[in-house]
Amino acid sequence: MFASDVLVVGSGVAGLSFALKVASFARVTLVTKKACADTATNLAQGGIAAVLSAEDSFDAHIRDTLLSGDGLCHEDVVRLVVAEGPTRVRELMDFGVRFQRGETGTGLDLGMEGGHSCRRVAHAFDLTGREIESALLQQVEGHASIEVLENHLAIDLLLESKINGRSGNKPDRCLGAYVLNRETGEVEVRTARITVLCTGGCGKVYLYTTNPDIATGDGLAMAFRAGAKVANLEFVQFHPTCFYNPQAKNFLISEAVRGEGGVLVDASGTPFMHKYDPRGDLATRDTVARSIDAEMKQSGADCVYVDISHRDPDFVRKRFPTIYRTCRQYGVDITQEPIPVVPAAHYMCGGILVDTWGRASIDCLLALGETACTGLHGANRLASNSLLEAVVFAHRAAIRVKESWPDLQRLPDKPVVPWRVGKARPIEENVLISHNWDQIRRLMWNYVGIVRREKRLQLVRRRLAPILEEIREHFYDYLPTADIVELRNIAVVATLIIKCASSRKESRGLHYMADYPAHDDEHFGRDTVLDKTGQ
Repeated sequence: MFASDVLVVGSGVAGLSFALKVASFARVTLVTKKACADTATNLAQGGIAAVLSAEDSFDAHIRDTLLSGDGLCHEDVVRLVVAEGPTRVRELMDFGVRFQRGETGTGLDLGMEGGHSCRRVAHAFDLTGREIESALLQQVEGHASIEVLENHLAIDLLLESKINGRSGNKPDRCLGAYVLNRETGEVEVRTARITVLCTGGCGKVYLYTTNPDIATGDGLAMAFRAGAKVANLEFVQFHPTCFYNPQAKNFLISEAVRGEGGVLVDASGTPFMHKYDPRGDLATRDTVARSIDAEMKQSGADCVYVDISHRDPDFVRKRFPTIYRTCRQYGVDITQEPIPVVPAAHYMCGGILVDTWGRASIDCLLALGETACTGLHGANRLASNSLLEAVVFAHRAAIRVKESWPDLQRLPDKPVVPWRVGKARPIEENVLISHNWDQIRRLMWNYVGIVRREKRLQLVRRRLAPILEEIREHFYDYLPTADIVELRNIAVVATLIIKCASSRKESRGLHYMADYPAHDDEHFGRDTVLDKTGQ
């Protein structure tokens, strides 16, 4: 058994910044299932939104966020995140993050993205996530109070009720996690006074996604199994413009391309966004993704295009160096021709339900970043608000943990039961895993995608039922491996997305039900909340 004060699961911007803040008074163990840099943060191109210029205002950022969230944002959360944003961006700069400066060098070169009423996106060209990740990792590496364990995958949370039993109506308490050491194959008991889930999103539940391979909803699935409340999982954001090339895995074309004048066109070069929204190419992501989906279905085309070839070639190469290089690698010169794109699963706006300090419904369990549902995003995340949410809530969570540290209960004296192997044996045929993995992802893409219907949701539940039963059998029949654990998690997350989508009989934000195309504020103007007791 391994004990620490704080166990952080995940190494994106939320996990790293939280670990750095609490390491001043606590011993931190940070586990990440691959290398530290294998995160969604590292792939984030656009930037971080905050009020950083005299032309902008808190009221404008709040208004844009509320409009994007389509009636489900928690306004108190929106206001506190927007108000804290500038300070957190400057703190990142103090950590060594090099945001792009303007031509005079006196201020930041702020980008424009869909849904924003002015330029407010601080960026490092089109590799902002990598720049932030790199700067924070440099601060973490060698820190005396932070132990980093790569290739460690959390399987399940440790609960006090499993050791001491239930105590009346008192909430359960999280005591750490069972963690698979991928190098040894052993399941380790990792106890902690505070456990923080920063495991990112769940894009790999879908066949096409911009997410890295690690995005299998691990934290969300673990928390739900442990009894925590989860919310708003029907709101899966599909990035409108993923590069359409089977060889270019998970490569998105940043929304900033449209912010700098890129135009969505069909195969004949005809712009089409003004048919769907007066904001045209700068409409919010939900609108743009549905519009592209409609164009593709009407025409039968495999993709549409983003055209920025009318801008100065030197500007395009300088502003989007990674996009330019990657597209050239696959035969597309974006300074001379349009970029083929399709929508792809990108961001989970829901997650583990937390309060304004990042605390989940289980004591001593926190969730940060994309893993959490804070109330900021509502039914549709405003572009570049995700990195902002991560650093603001990491800061707030660290403050609350520090304030409550003297009063936190110590870990129980009773030993934690080790992971029970039973009669489980090593798996010999990985096709058992890969087949079910592919089936789930394809079913989710075809039945629970950008446009949904009640009949399709009913069908997918029936088709998933035998697959889910087979996965449950595999989990207990075989010794745990990363593939088995991740398959179990995407099965849980897929089920939860379907349940949330089935219960919301209206269209709002990212959740478009063809059977119910209108808002229904009377019955559905609230969060969709699930837990194990009510499913």
